This record gives sequence, C-alpha cells and structure tokens, in this order.
Amino acid sequence: MEFKIYRAKETELIEGCQRQNREAQHALYRMYSGKMYALCCRYVKDRMEAEDVLVTAFTKIFDKIGQYKGEGSFEGWIRRVMVNESLTYLRKNKSMYLETDIEEAAYEPDYHKLENQLEADDLMKMIEALPVGYRTVFNLYTIDGYSHQEIADQLGISENTSKSQLSRARALLQKRIIELERELIQKMN
Repeated sequence: MEFKIYRAKETELIEGCQRQNREAQHALYRMYSGKMYALCCRYVKDRMEAEDVLVTAFTKIFDKIGQYKGEGSFEGWIRRVMVNESLTYLRKNKSMYLETDIEEAAYEPDYHKLENQLEADDLMKMIEALPVGYRTVFNLYTIDGYSHQEIADQLGISENTSKSQLSRARALLQKRIIELERELIQKMN
C-alpha cells in the first residue's frame, strides 16, 4: 500500500505507523511537521534546537502511536506530545526560569491605531523575544489553552508562579507594543 500525503486518510496513516511502515511514517511527518515545527518554535527559541525537539517528538509519536485510542483529535494528541517534548527540552536545559525586570507600563496603547499596522508576525516576534519562562507560560495558557493548574503540574511550579509569569509576560508585551506604537507614530509624523 502506497501512502501519498494527499490520498491517505488519517486513519490509514495511523494504522500504517502502528505497523511501523516507513512510507506511512514519512507521510504522517509531512502532513504535520510544518504546523508542529511552528509550535516547537514558540517554546524553543533557537530554530535548530526546535527542529531537534520536533524530530525527537515524532520519534516518540511513532514509538507510542499504539497509545492513541482514536478518542479525540489525532492532531491534538500530536500537539500534546510536541508541547511535552518542548517542555522536557526546556527543563533539561535549565533555561526555564530566566527572567528580566520590567518597568510598569504607564501608557495604554491605542489598539485601534495598531490593528492595521501590527502584523501577526510582529506579535509572534515579540512573543519569541520574551524570556523563556514567560514565553512558555504565555504559550501554554494563551495559545494552547492550558489552565494554570495544568501548567503548574507540567512545569513543576506553583499555580501562583504560573499566574505571575503570565502577568509579567503580558506586561512586557504591553510595554513592547507601546514602544512599537510610538515608533510608528514618529514615522507617520
């Protein structure tokens, strides 16, 4: 049986991967690797290291695909493996708790002015630039939908630490948005 990415159904790919069929594994990798690489990059700043995390996670997916019981979204199951592997990488590299001091934002940005000027890429770059701990909690809570209790369990921190990291991440992002707005206003004048 030949597994073409555009022909194979997800269930056929899963069954092929459970039989350790290399073509099915390759097709599954091609189907999800782009989206999952972007997910890994949200947690692991260095692109080469994010790629290593991606490959390690896919290896685990292929080894443990029998654990997927067909309940819920298969892509969701893959996403959870990717997030867990990204967090494992961060824990191993002890870079999770690097923080920077931030100043209080005394100026509220005018989001209506920015909505047409601030691109999604700009926002993703700002999130990428956050310190690792802030970025990790921000991604888990805001983008991936984890609760503070789930984040605390995943990272081995308290629920209050998770809330604090999220608050600091938001404040730092707000500060950077304000700076960007000021730059844009100066360019327009």
